[in-house]
Amino acid sequence: MHDIAATAGVSRGTVSRVLNGGYVSASARAAIERAIREVGYVPNTAARNLVMQRSQAIGFIVLEPHSLFLEDPNIGGIMLGANAALSAADYQMVNLVVDSERDTARITRYLSGGFVDGAIIVSARSHDPIIQVVGGIALPSAFVGHPRDLHPDIPYVGIDNIASAEEITRRLVATGRRRVGMIASAVDRDSGADRLIGFQRALGPAFDEALVAEVPLYDFACGAKGMRTLLERDPTIDGVFAASDAVAAGAMEALREAGRTVPDDVGVVGFDDSSWATRTRPHLSTVHQPAGDIGSRAADLVLRQLRGESIDRGGVLMPSPVVWRASA
Repeated sequence: MHDIAATAGVSRGTVSRVLNGGYVSASARAAIERAIREVGYVPNTAARNLVMQRSQAIGFIVLEPHSLFLEDPNIGGIMLGANAALSAADYQMVNLVVDSERDTARITRYLSGGFVDGAIIVSARSHDPIIQVVGGIALPSAFVGHPRDLHPDIPYVGIDNIASAEEITRRLVATGRRRVGMIASAVDRDSGADRLIGFQRALGPAFDEALVAEVPLYDFACGAKGMRTLLERDPTIDGVFAASDAVAAGAMEALREAGRTVPDDVGVVGFDDSSWATRTRPHLSTVHQPAGDIGSRAADLVLRQLRGESIDRGGVLMPSPVVWRASA
């Protein structure tokens, strides 16, 4: 500060006001900004944060295995949307992936230690310890998705998974399919459970529990495994709703291996409208999930809490239209 003041020809108090956002004349501010560039001054963020009791960091917590974090473009889209909103507000995003009980314990300590000012939480399961931690320490947070036991003071951003799953299943049935099954992923999370509910509602009395293959993850390998299970249970199956695009891509590979063509023999639809949807052949009919907008909106909810603004503690549901392509 002494060097900046001497270079700019102003008092240290004037420099202090500029560095802390106070008012000075335009000419003094310009001189100080030139001096900052000249002397190469960089604020000591750690010292400032210690005084302000702020880290200027927001945790982006993904409660999924590491492999899915890298493979699922939907998670990547949410992350990039959140990062753009946080960067614009001069906050750093810290990625935290929870893949085990040990991860849960470690990140619980991290959140409680004041290393982040807030958190965006993706793919929380019901009764997840992370929900209790962020609620207990009143950490400004937002969920992506809607866990059944969501803390009442924590807002969420998501889509209407039930209505979207119901709509695309009805579209699939309307193509003339008679034996329609589902590869139901992650039914321990709200998204997976809700998509299964929507599928069941769409079929009504035609719903056959035997034509639901449950798999643990939204990934390619689980899709292939689930499709093989459905073919073993009923070789006449002619329609499949996969709970994500990656799962649908795996299902289409299993169908190809079994000598079935898509959509002639089996119509396939997915969910997310991710990059998987246009990497498949034929391209995948799916539900568009606005991942980037969801991440940005979740980040905005956290930032507004940090600014002390009032927010709606309920949920924000984003539009999720069906995108119809050649796979059905």
